Amino acid sequence: MLRAEVLQPLIADAGRASVREALRETIAQLRSELAASPDGEHSPEGLIAGIESRVRERFARRKSTRTRRVINATGVVLHTNLGRAPLGRRSLAAINEVAAGYCNLEFDLTTGNRGRRGAGLEAMLRELFGCEAATVVNNCAAAVLVAVNTLAEGGEVIVSRGELIEIGGAFRLPDVIAKSGARLREVGTTNRTRLADYDNAITAETRAILRAHPSNYRIIGFTERPALEELSGLARSRNLPLIEDLGSGALVDLRETGIRDEPTVGESLKAGASVVAFSGDKLLGGPQAGLLLGDERFIRRIERNPLGRALRVDKLIYAALEATIEEYAAGRAETEIPVQAMLRARGKEIALRVKRFLRRAQSVGGNVSLRSIDGASAVGGGSAPGAELPTRLIVVEADGLSASEIERRLRLADTPVIARILDDRVVLDLRTVGPEDEAPMIDSIATLNRSTAARREIKREITEHTK
Repeated sequence: MLRAEVLQPLIADAGRASVREALRETIAQLRSELAASPDGEHSPEGLIAGIESRVRERFARRKSTRTRRVINATGVVLHTNLGRAPLGRRSLAAINEVAAGYCNLEFDLTTGNRGRRGAGLEAMLRELFGCEAATVVNNCAAAVLVAVNTLAEGGEVIVSRGELIEIGGAFRLPDVIAKSGARLREVGTTNRTRLADYDNAITAETRAILRAHPSNYRIIGFTERPALEELSGLARSRNLPLIEDLGSGALVDLRETGIRDEPTVGESLKAGASVVAFSGDKLLGGPQAGLLLGDERFIRRIERNPLGRALRVDKLIYAALEATIEEYAAGRAETEIPVQAMLRARGKEIALRVKRFLRRAQSVGGNVSLRSIDGASAVGGGSAPGAELPTRLIVVEADGLSASEIERRLRLADTPVIARILDDRVVLDLRTVGPEDEAPMIDSIATLNRSTAARREIKREITEHTK
């Protein structure tokens, strides 16, 4: 079996030992099946072909689970399942530069002595926001965990009942607080919490006040909660740190995009929060990280916490974050950071792209038809719930194929296209598709055609058109 010609490419790709083990397991499984049905008709050639086919399918399934690039045509800008924010070109270049060799991660080039990890990024953040200090861990949940553990372990941390949020994957703020070693002290009600509720809850056991921005939900109607300035004033008067879990991490005002009620990091710092925690891979548009900005006395305590060492990030994250923050500092974020560009894309701009795309995709033909309709994109990633961004959608239909089958085939194409089903129709949203991904997406759509020969011809035409 190992000498079979059909398996040689697989051996070259996966290694002889891996294929040998897969063959052994496949043959053992087949023997069990034959023993269970000994009266069946089986030819030696058929059995061998079946083994070869099973082994190839086995490795194909394994390969499909590896991390690989896909085309996000869902219109969800910060799609958590698809890796959230795509990085800008300068961030990618920065990663390549430091990943290809050594770097000054903890080395001071001026003095020649050991340096402090993240010193360059902290200097950029101090300059951009006017904060006293900053540090970075591996995500926002980790940032909240290490902040509460550092500042409130063994005591109470006060949180409004209306802010006991659950983030993705069923991780809940009360559980994070419990793991930090602090005790949760709930105040107010689900929809209304007043400043007096916080004030009355403060005791000798209180170590911190925590405010959580409702990034992934909204409570509307008969609601009330104190302004951040009021809460920070209370915290200062009682000599307590105020930690704000800002979540999505917007650095700029997004109201012109239709996203409202999304506070910026600068606003929270200006309002007096002692420590502000937010994500790097959401509205910021950078790599996965949890940033902590605020008062130096609290940030330095967080950095000295052994938990901070366990949750720290590597050189690649620092390189990508520095390049991302530099885009904001230089005023280039709207065009150079993909997330910002996607959020700001107007419906008319997308409609023009759709029109051009449909012209290019005419060669698909066969049993596949494409047309456009009005629709809406989503921010995603637990950010700006309820905000809808006007867009133009591409409806994909194929004779004899249901919407679920079209979606499946696009997802399993050589270049996976992740679509969504709307009103029993497969739709594609170019808001989240880069221009460089349009030709590969047309190629994947072409696989919906029945004829293999037709697909080859379509692929040739697409390649020629792209050239």
